[in-house]
Amino acid sequence: MQLQILPSRAALVDRIALQFEYGQNLIVLLGTSGLGKSYMLETFITDKYTEFNKVFVQTSAKMTDTQLMSSLLEQSFKTPLVDHNLTLSENFFQLSQQQSCGPCLWVLDGGRNLSEEFLSELELLAKNSPSTLYIMLASSSKLPLNNAVEIYLEPLTLSESKQLMGWYFKDLPYDEDPVFQAFLTEAHGNPSLLLAWQANEHVANVVVKDKVSWRLHLLILMLIIMFLIIGFLYKSDMTQWWQQYYQQEQVEVSTTAISVKRITESSLEKDNLKSAFSTPNSSTLSAGEVIAEPSIAERKPLHNDVPAIMQSLTKPKENVDVVASNDRESTPVIEQPAKVSKEIANKTSQPEREKQWYLKQPEANIVIQLLAVTQQQVSVQFIAQYKLQNTVHIYQTKRNNKVWWVITYGSFENLSDATLAMKNLPIGILKNKPFYKRINKIKQEIALLDQ
Repeated sequence: MQLQILPSRAALVDRIALQFEYGQNLIVLLGTSGLGKSYMLETFITDKYTEFNKVFVQTSAKMTDTQLMSSLLEQSFKTPLVDHNLTLSENFFQLSQQQSCGPCLWVLDGGRNLSEEFLSELELLAKNSPSTLYIMLASSSKLPLNNAVEIYLEPLTLSESKQLMGWYFKDLPYDEDPVFQAFLTEAHGNPSLLLAWQANEHVANVVVKDKVSWRLHLLILMLIIMFLIIGFLYKSDMTQWWQQYYQQEQVEVSTTAISVKRITESSLEKDNLKSAFSTPNSSTLSAGEVIAEPSIAERKPLHNDVPAIMQSLTKPKENVDVVASNDRESTPVIEQPAKVSKEIANKTSQPEREKQWYLKQPEANIVIQLLAVTQQQVSVQFIAQYKLQNTVHIYQTKRNNKVWWVITYGSFENLSDATLAMKNLPIGILKNKPFYKRINKIKQEIALLDQ
C-alpha cells in the first residue's frame, strides 16, 4: 500500500477488493471533484491483485471509443491485431481464442467521458468474459449502467483533514486559531481544498477611535442650533413689526387733519392716534381748531430690535470678562502635551534591544500575539491603555513592503502555560482574538526586515 493513505481510504480500498471477490465484476467509484478518486484508483491498482494483468487508462473528452478500445486491448494482450470494424466485446472474444491474456484488471479514470455504447460493451464484457476480468470506473456523476456496483467516496472528517494537512505542511496553526478553524469548516473535507492552504499572518482587528471627531460633531450641532434660534427670533420679530405697521396704516386717514371733536368722541381712536404720533395738550385748543398730522418725514420710524437681540446673545457681559481676565492673570493656562511612560518609549524607540530579546529565546517557546499594526503610535496607545509596559515585547517585521509593529506577551515553555496566561488577559484584549505563536516563527519574521 502507498506510504501515505488515510485510514478511511485504506478501508475503502479493501472494501472494493472484497466486492470483486464476491463476484461483482463492474464497480463504479462516485464522488465530487477533488475528493481523491484518482488517488484511490492508483492505490488500488498498485496494491491489489499483483498477479493480474493490469490496465490503467486516463480518459478525456477528446478520446474516441476506437482509441480507448485499442488502448485496453493492446495492454491486455501481446501484439493483438485489433479490428476497428468490430466492437470491444467482439475483439476481446476473438483475441481470447487466439491467445490467453489471463486474469485482467481494467481501471478507467474519468468515466463521464465514456459514451453509452462503450459503457454497454464494458457491462457486457464484465458479465460474459471468457476469463477473469475486473473493471473499475471512477466518475463524478452517475453513469447509465444497470448491473454495476456504485460506491460513494465520502468527504474527510475533521480529524482526517488535519492529519492530511499535517503530511504536507510542517508549521500548521494551533486548533484554537479562529482562521484555521474557519478554513477547515469551509473546506468540507475536500482534499484538493485542504492542500490549497497558504499560511499567512493573522492581524488583530483593532479600531483606533478618533478622539477629535465627536468634538467636531458636537460643535457643528451647537452652531446649527444657535442659527435656528436666531432665525426663529428674527422671524418672530419681523412678523410682529409688519403686523404693527399694517395696523397703523389702517388707522391713518386720507386727509392730513383730524378734528379735536372726533378725538374726544372716540376714546379708542384717541388711544390709537396717541400711539401713532405726538399730540399737544388738548386743553389749550378750541373746539374749531384742528391738530395737524405730522408729515411722513417727521414721523418717528419704527425701530427694529433684531440687531440688539443678536448682540445680546453673542456679546459677553462685562463682569464675566473681568472675571475671565482675573482668572487668566491668577491662573495661567499651560498646554501640556500627552505624556508617554518611560517604559513604552524605551520599547518603541529601542527596536534592537527588543530584537535581541527575541533572538535569545528558545525556538520551541510560545508567546501570545496581542496586536500587529502598521502605525507605531497605535502600539504605544495599546500598551498604555492596558498598562502592559513590563509584560510585553515588541518586534518589527515587513509584509507587503510595509513595516509592522507586533506586540507579544510572555514566553512559555509549553502550551498549557500559555493557555493559562491567555485566560488571565483583560477582556478588552481577548475581544481582539489573540493567538499563540512560536519563537522560531518570530525569528523568521524578524529576518524579513533585513532583506
